[in-house]
Amino acid sequence: MNCHAVPNSLQPIYLNSYEHIKIRGDTKISLNLCTLASGSKGNAIYVEAGKTKVLVDAGLSGRETRRRLQSIDVHAEDLDAVIVSHEHTDHIQGLKVLSNQLNLPVYINYPTLSNMKGPGIKGDVREFDTGGAFSLQDLFFQSFSVPHDAADPVGFTIEYKEVKIGIATDLGFPTRLVTERLKKCDLLILESNHDEEMLKLGPYPWEVKQRIKSRLGHLSNHQAETLIKEVYHAGLRHVILFHLSEINNSPKKAGEGINLLLKNPRYHPISLSLAVQHSVGKMVYLTPENKWI
Repeated sequence: MNCHAVPNSLQPIYLNSYEHIKIRGDTKISLNLCTLASGSKGNAIYVEAGKTKVLVDAGLSGRETRRRLQSIDVHAEDLDAVIVSHEHTDHIQGLKVLSNQLNLPVYINYPTLSNMKGPGIKGDVREFDTGGAFSLQDLFFQSFSVPHDAADPVGFTIEYKEVKIGIATDLGFPTRLVTERLKKCDLLILESNHDEEMLKLGPYPWEVKQRIKSRLGHLSNHQAETLIKEVYHAGLRHVILFHLSEINNSPKKAGEGINLLLKNPRYHPISLSLAVQHSVGKMVYLTPENKWI
C-alpha cells in the first residue's frame, strides 16, 4: 500500500503500537471498538461494551485473529460471539476455527449460512432474519440489507446506552434503506474501496473492474463521501474508512475528498481514520454524553 505523503491523521497504526481515540466521556461506560483488519485479504472488527465482547466478521485466520486481539489486550477466549455480514472468504476465513475451538455462538442469517463452503459450524448457530434486530447481552444489533454479490449480505447498527455505530463494509451503492439506517450514528465504519480513476487505469481485467463498480460491487471514495454528506448530523463524531483496495486506492486518495468535506465549516468537527489490512486500528471509545439534540 502506498502511504507516501499521507497526512499524519491518516497514517496506519501498526501492531503493538496502537493508540486510543477517546471521543468523549468516561470509558468505563463506553462502547469500544477497533478494526483488526480491513481489505481483500481479511476483515474483522472488535466491539465491546459492558461485559460483552464480540467480533463483527472473522476474515483473518484463527491464529492471526488471536494475535491481533492479544495486541489490544483481549483474549479470544473472552469473546461472546461472532456476527457475520456475508459469506465471502475475506469475512469468514477464521469463523469455523474460532467458533469450533472456543464454542463461540455465531449470529448469521440463513442464506449466508447455507452458502458457506466446506464443513459446517459445529457450535451454537443463532440465525437472524435480514432486517431484524437482536440483543446480545449489553449490545443491541439492527441488521439491514446491503447490495453486494453475496447470498444475503447485511450491514449493522450497534447500540449501547444511547451510543450508536453503523457498519457498512461491502456494498455496491448506498440504497435508501442503507442511508436511513446509518443516520444518527456517533461513529461510522464505511467502505471506501476504490478511486474510480485508479480502478479504470489499473491492472485488473475488464470483467473484474465491471464487478467492482457495479451496483453489487464495492463503494468508491466518491460514493463514500456522498453518503457521509447524506447521513451527517451534529452527533457524528468519527468516521473509519474501511475495505480500501491495495491496488485501486491509497490512503491519500481515500482521505482527500472526505478531508475537504470535513474542513467545511458547515459540518461539525469529525475525526477520520483509515482501517488497513496489515495492522490493528486505533481503539475508539464512545460514551453516551453530549448527545445530539
